[in-house]
Amino acid sequence: MLMKEYRICMPLTVEEYRIGQLYMISKHSCEQSGGGEGVEVIKNESDTHPQHGPGQLTEKRIYLNSKLPSWAKAFVPRFFYVTEKAWNFYPYTITEYSVSFLPKFSIRIETRFENNNGDNDNVFEDTPTPAENVSFLDILSDPIPEKHYKESEDPGRWQSSKTGRGPLEKGWRDDHKPIMCSYKRVQCSFEVYGFQTRTEEFIHKNIRDILLVGHRQAVAWIDEWHGGERERERERERKRKEKSSCNKSAVIAQPAAAPASRPAFSRSISVTDELTLKKMGVTTAATSDPSLSSVPQSPMRLNSTPE
Repeated sequence: MLMKEYRICMPLTVEEYRIGQLYMISKHSCEQSGGGEGVEVIKNESDTHPQHGPGQLTEKRIYLNSKLPSWAKAFVPRFFYVTEKAWNFYPYTITEYSVSFLPKFSIRIETRFENNNGDNDNVFEDTPTPAENVSFLDILSDPIPEKHYKESEDPGRWQSSKTGRGPLEKGWRDDHKPIMCSYKRVQCSFEVYGFQTRTEEFIHKNIRDILLVGHRQAVAWIDEWHGGERERERERERKRKEKSSCNKSAVIAQPAAAPASRPAFSRSISVTDELTLKKMGVTTAATSDPSLSSVPQSPMRLNSTPE
């Protein structure tokens, strides 16, 4: 098992990012649906952590077969999916991933958000991560894959009309106010002799890229979600109607009668995520038939979630 701790700073506060995190989950879930595939919500219920108090447990199946290259489909079962289990006790979260046909593969991401620039060396209050396993990721200067670059999401060019923040400049982490840090302790395990080390290193490289892109987007999209709490009272009046609508949108469609056909799924969105966002006044994508969606399919995001 290979464990690393990533620290990613953003020009936000932890309280602000409470809304931003939910918005990111909602938006990326919608992007993952399409082509008859998507995200099936298996479990969505309240939970309590002995140290961090009440929160939410969500279990999802992310179907990805159509996103595989043609050569890989010959080796992968038709019903290929990733199981995601997420415990949200904000500002502390845990996310676990497993793959349906790889019982020896798993990823565990433990996250803590704090209002500082990444200087807490024992943020998880147990055994500090060895210094050689800690990586500081800078959303401004660290490179990302060219295919993921968008000028509108470049922190060096970004400027928020709502908050007046941006663009970021070299050394911003030393004196920018506000500033928060997303601490992520990532454990990756692929216990197959002869493949373990290379596979775990490869996965960590991809997780690094996902975290950088995800946190850049959280900042660049701030005008889409910032300030949503102002509408909370107005949205509360429509709570019952919205709850009914969201519950219907999350129901899995009945499978077709044809044999060997995988059930079609409706929108890939957590009921709790959308309800919470609407209560805070943040607009989410409109419910639509996945088969008519014009949203392009995108690679799986591990709760980029800058969860």
